[in-house]
Amino acid sequence: MTLALGIDPGTATTGYGLVRLARDGELVAVKYGVILTPKDASAPARLEMIYDRMRELLKEYKPKTAAVEKLFFSRNVTTAIAVGQARGVVMLALQQAGIESFEYTPKEIKNAVAGYGGADKRQVQEMVRALLQLDSIPKPDDAADALAVAITHLNTRRYD
Repeated sequence: MTLALGIDPGTATTGYGLVRLARDGELVAVKYGVILTPKDASAPARLEMIYDRMRELLKEYKPKTAAVEKLFFSRNVTTAIAVGQARGVVMLALQQAGIESFEYTPKEIKNAVAGYGGADKRQVQEMVRALLQLDSIPKPDDAADALAVAITHLNTRRYD
């Protein structure tokens, strides 16, 4: 059984989702949630909070592998830089914990989870709910997105 950690990085909210791939191929949600940082905190303080919480999650759950959503660069350069910084501290925490990490684009995640690279957010979230046999769509959205990253990774790279 393989435990994978999926990450949807952001400075204000970083989503995480731990998914186990059972021997029979069933996907099981182990834990999911978000790392929230206060808006009034400095950028370095927010990054430290993300890093510290990520280290705690890695120590507690000891995932075998991890995947991080690749930065989708849109028109807002400031947001892209902040997300890039959050990705950096997440990837540093993974590296220091000795966990190999992989990256997937939003289109790759949508295709892997919903079967269509142009799927909307709701379709992906509904497929996450169905694939993990959950009663409802995981909340908040960042946690559902992180679970989608973990599902993508487990289905892309099959483990024994």
